[in-house]
Amino acid sequence: MDILHLVDRLEELFNESRSVPFTHSVVVNEDRMLDIIDQMRVSIPEAIRKAQQLLAQRDRVMAQAQEEANRTLSLAKDKSEQVIERDAIVEAAKVRSEQVLQQTNMECEQTRHEADAYVLDTLTKLENELAKSLSQVRNGIEALREDMH
Repeated sequence: MDILHLVDRLEELFNESRSVPFTHSVVVNEDRMLDIIDQMRVSIPEAIRKAQQLLAQRDRVMAQAQEEANRTLSLAKDKSEQVIERDAIVEAAKVRSEQVLQQTNMECEQTRHEADAYVLDTLTKLENELAKSLSQVRNGIEALREDMH
């Protein structure tokens, strides 16, 4: 289950709760609240697993880009060896292979940067949602403790 959906359900439970007159406290259905918290405990590792999958996918893309760069460089080298008699063609092939390698490295770095930015953004959002949820749970616990005294 999506962690954001669970946060919404927790907030909905809070909003549906009865307020205690003359206080800032509310009475929350304990079973429903604990059920949502349990579901959150299950969902959080799933979100982390998805982030790890994104990192693995980023690594695969970078490896494929490096493999393509190596293949392109190898092809350029083979072609230059075939036409070694003509210095101009050999020089042009070297320049082109370096350009392709530089372009591939730039694209690889850009892909790495975009993947890192996406993962950072996703983890930051997850952290914020978890912090909100934790704050709401703590406030509920504190309210219940105050009511008990």
